[in-house]
Formats: sequence, C-alpha cells, structure tokens
Amino acid sequence: MHMSGELVLVTGGSGFIGAHCILQLLDAGYRVRTTVRSLTREAGVRAMLQAGGAEPGEALSFAAADLMSDAGWPGAVAGCDFVLHVASPFPASVPKHEDELIVPAREGALRVLRAARDAGVKRVVLTSSFAAIGYGKKHTDRPFSEESWTDPNGGGVGAYVKSKTLAERAAWDFAAREGGALELSVVNPVGVFGPVLGPDYSTSIRIVQRLMDGAMPGCPRLSFGIVDVRDVADLHLRAMTNPAARGERFLAVAGDFVTIQEIAQVLKARMGDRARRVPTRVLPDWIVRLVSLFDSSVALIVPELGKFKNATNEKARRVLGWAPRSNEDAIVATAQSLLRLGLLRNSKSIGAG
Repeated sequence: MHMSGELVLVTGGSGFIGAHCILQLLDAGYRVRTTVRSLTREAGVRAMLQAGGAEPGEALSFAAADLMSDAGWPGAVAGCDFVLHVASPFPASVPKHEDELIVPAREGALRVLRAARDAGVKRVVLTSSFAAIGYGKKHTDRPFSEESWTDPNGGGVGAYVKSKTLAERAAWDFAAREGGALELSVVNPVGVFGPVLGPDYSTSIRIVQRLMDGAMPGCPRLSFGIVDVRDVADLHLRAMTNPAARGERFLAVAGDFVTIQEIAQVLKARMGDRARRVPTRVLPDWIVRLVSLFDSSVALIVPELGKFKNATNEKARRVLGWAPRSNEDAIVATAQSLLRLGLLRNSKSIGAG
C-alpha cells in the first residue's frame, strides 16, 4: 500500500481507461484529482467507481478543464506529483474533417504537458495507442514493437490513427525541447476490453456487445490486438513510478492478435446459452464494403479488412514486470460486465439480472 498520499491528476476520468486508472490509484493509496469537461459529470464518475467497488470519498476530487481551452489546466495540475493524460477524442464514426480529431488530440496533449511542466509535476504518462505504431506501412510478418511508428501519410491511415500518431509525436517533441525537468512515458494500448463500469465505453467493447446481441450478421475479416482495461491501468501505474519507464513507450497487448471470428468462438465456448445469438461465420469483404456506404461506423474498418498484424509485449514485461491477463479472459470479462450492467438486448429476460 502506497501511503504517502501523493496526488495524481487523471485526465478523462469519465472514460473507460481513465476510470480504471482512478480505481487502481485509489487502491494503491494515492490521492486523485480528475478533470471533466463539466463538473455536472462528477456524480456519473463516482457511480462508475462504485460499480468498480470503490468508495472514493475525500481521496478523489474534480476539476473542470477542456482539452480545447487553456482555462482550468493550471488549477488542475497544481500540487500534483504525477499526471496520467488519458483523455482523447475517440469517434464512433468518421469525422467530416480529420482536423476535428487531430487538433484536439495534439493541442490537448501539449496543454496538459505545458501545465504539468509549469507546475513542477515529476512525470506525465500519456495514453497513446497502437494506432501510433502499426499503420501506413508495407505489410510485414514481423510483430510490431515500440520501435515502430505509424506513417501518418501512408495508405489507409484514417483521421483517428493520424490524430493519435501526431499527438504522440508532438508530446515527445515537447518533452525533448521544452519539457525541462518533466519526464514523459507513453502507453500504447491495442483494442481495450474488460469490465465496463457504465454506459460510456470504447469502440472495442461495442464489438463484443454487437456480437452478443446478434446485431452483426457475421464476422468481418478484421484482426486486432486485445488487452484488458485493468492491465492497461496497471501498466500506467508502472510507467508512472518506475525509473526505467522515463522516456520510453510501452505497447499494451495481451497476446497474439485475434480475428472477430475468434472472439465470437471464445464467447460461444465460455458464455454458453447467453452467447446463442453470436454469429461465427465470416462475412465476405464485399458485404462489409456495401454496408459501409450506409453506415459510417463500418466505414472506419474497411481499410483494415483482411490485414493481419501482430504486436509484442516483450518490452513491458521485461522493463516493468507487467503480466497481463489472457485475450480470452479479457473477452469474457467484457461480456460478463455487459450482462451484469444490463447493457445487452434482452439481457434481463435470460436470467442475467
């Protein structure tokens, strides 16, 4: 138990990863302040933390700050020992213009870093993404590692991927040129799964939800990495305090990349009758392309159809002693939490109550 009561700022505490970071920080004895765009969200965040088993009370405080404005950031970082910058825009569909994502991601990261430097914060851990590692390059059978960087001008690179890449690049440039004594570490998660705490969750969770609901007619030929949100939070805490993490980026990935069909098969095998709606047949690419003409959330995935990538967690294991749960456990934890919170269609009527 960490009893010094050091203060950690978590940006984006109302989000999936942010809330799990807060849970683990409180559990480890830190005091936590979190930023929300509006203080009206405090009750919702506290409800999520309670769903995660915490009664934060006085150990948790809130500050209003928006990534698109300088206001509020000096107060938010005042007195903080560490900052976890988790907040970032993540769209459910393609934005009209890529700058809608790129500008807030990049400017937001720089605002947080500048405020942290000026307040004498020891270290910022930035939540980046595999999006900043594994895109826009010629296909290779080698697993991606932290050495790899997405080429933002490469083929098939969408606005979200570009925004994460340019934001992380800007953060490293800032740390090198103007960071002063401020230390920077970066965590790059793949698709984040695991126990949801409320109705605000990531795009990867929606895949499990749609499979369980029978809302997909089949499985698109997509593959991606999986990591449990609890392990992502754990990696943030390790990157925050371990001296060896300074100036380093860490891929957060549990195991080999899997296809949507393999996720469907895990759900069938482990969730029994509750997974009876889950489709396991593969959807031909042409059908997915057709649907994308009418559904902009499907258009996001079209460039990735039939591309099979992989990534390694060797560095996080070796340098930080990180030991993530398996792909399968992360998938099952996702489905169980969706059932528990009544976030699946008809989940009430099939005895999950």
